[in-house]
Amino acid sequence: MDTYFIATVLIFLSAVFGYLNVKFLKMPNTIGLMIITIIFTLGVLLFSYFDPTLLNLEKSIISSIDFKSVLLDEMLSFLLFAGALHTNFEQLKIQRWPILLFSTLGVLTSTFLVGIGMFYILQILNFNVDFIYCLLFGALISPTDPIAVLGILKKAGVPKNLETKIVGESLFNDGVGVVVFLTIFQIAKTGIDNTTTFDVFQLFGQEVIGGIALGGLLGWVTYRLLRSIDDYDIEVIITLAAVMGGTVIAHKLHLSAPLAMVTAGLIVGNDTVRATSMSEITEKYVDKFWELLDILLNAVLFVLIGMEMLLLVFEGKYILVGLIAIPIVLVCRYLSLFIPITIFKNKLNFVPKTNLIMTWGGLRGGISIALALGLSAEMHRDLFLVITYVVVVFSIIVQGLTVGKLVNKYKQEV
Repeated sequence: MDTYFIATVLIFLSAVFGYLNVKFLKMPNTIGLMIITIIFTLGVLLFSYFDPTLLNLEKSIISSIDFKSVLLDEMLSFLLFAGALHTNFEQLKIQRWPILLFSTLGVLTSTFLVGIGMFYILQILNFNVDFIYCLLFGALISPTDPIAVLGILKKAGVPKNLETKIVGESLFNDGVGVVVFLTIFQIAKTGIDNTTTFDVFQLFGQEVIGGIALGGLLGWVTYRLLRSIDDYDIEVIITLAAVMGGTVIAHKLHLSAPLAMVTAGLIVGNDTVRATSMSEITEKYVDKFWELLDILLNAVLFVLIGMEMLLLVFEGKYILVGLIAIPIVLVCRYLSLFIPITIFKNKLNFVPKTNLIMTWGGLRGGISIALALGLSAEMHRDLFLVITYVVVVFSIIVQGLTVGKLVNKYKQEV
């Protein structure tokens, strides 16, 4: 199917569903768009009993889109750069050590805890699934999604220092999570006997350290270019070129593009860099451009997530496992945050109930679905895709709608 036609349909649906949300539902856009798209898709499924034309069109569009490639290889770089560009760098600097532990040790701990928990649950329910595949699920569901988190936290009234921890963690842990997933995926594909410890550390080190180094270089080059001229049109284009060019370079060198874009965005968005490289009008145009691009891509992404339900294999047992997985994932996240919070809570004046709020506010989103779509049939793709979708929908709709109420409940303590 023609790419322009697909893009037109997605943007048209985003506009219509976005209008309906703003006019009637009045929910955060990410949540409203997903709910309306899911209702629309269910309506199309019901209508298909009388006329399958709409269903066939929707299926044709979804089958023409490689969701994993579109999100991880293309959209994610823009979204992460935009998110990092508007993140408070000074607050992030103060909270850097807990954020580092949340996005590394936290992801690894959650990966193994979820993997172990799901392995035993699946055994009890008579699913013959190897532990390594349960570990893969743990890796894809553990990173919180910055795309979902950023939009919702703006309306939740989360205290600034806690918001920095959640946003900072989500910006970095998706890059780390993708690398952890790819590492376990490689082991599952080639066999543990054919994978050495050196191979694991080489892949992890190359992707993570190389990605951050590339992002630092991109940020510095972008800063020097912006500083040398004063023309807001060209300066906006320079930031766009940095993201697009940097993503291509990262993929060619097998480095983490998400981590590169987060690093570059934090450097370019830093107040000190802004003050010395951008005029007031340039700063305004750069911010507005990336804010608008962020909103557009977010809208399209959550419409896509809602439409992806057509790929699910609807089996009652799969959905049951998905529902059981929800509390497992939440408990494992709570436990994975315990050590970093215990270490730093006195030094950095953590707000009360930080662990609880970060657990409930750590939303899963498109990244988890994209990684689940990358599983092969022998890795029980259909089963884990349904489980992932159930967890993601619950996360965005239920957790997303109630995180603000949870924060307000402990407002006086905060």
